[in-house]
Amino acid sequence: MQLEIRPDPAEVGRARKWARSRLAVSGIRDDEPLAETLILLVSELVTNAVVHTGCPAVLRLCLPGAATDEATVRLEVADSSDRAPVPRCADDDATGGRGLALVVGLADRWGWSREEGGKRIWCELDRGGQGTGPAPGRAGGTGCGPTPGGGASARDGLAFEAV
Repeated sequence: MQLEIRPDPAEVGRARKWARSRLAVSGIRDDEPLAETLILLVSELVTNAVVHTGCPAVLRLCLPGAATDEATVRLEVADSSDRAPVPRCADDDATGGRGLALVVGLADRWGWSREEGGKRIWCELDRGGQGTGPAPGRAGGTGCGPTPGGGASARDGLAFEAV
């Protein structure tokens, strides 16, 4: 299932609403950690596509067919820009620049590929076994080094700061 995204920031909210409705149909409850994480990842990847490319994009969700305890959910955003996604090191006061760091930290696996006419960024979340440590093949590191300032904690070798 897929959703066409216009290069308009208002599309991010529409993408979240669409993803929530797809999750409900597949039997993933709105209050499951998987759903909350997936909606955050939809926001980040669609925002990146809209803000950094200025091009239309396509959001795809690959969900399990029926409610199961263990399954993999795949999220993809394809756009017509051939620019590679680049993780940035955001300053403490920056209002942006953390999108890919969130994807790296929250997804079980992620990556991107060039395609004819653009690129595709994808991530996968494993249902069941969440919170049990990193999955095999998990990408590691944000590329930003230690998080400056107080209140930081480490999880799976990544730094996160509660705000």
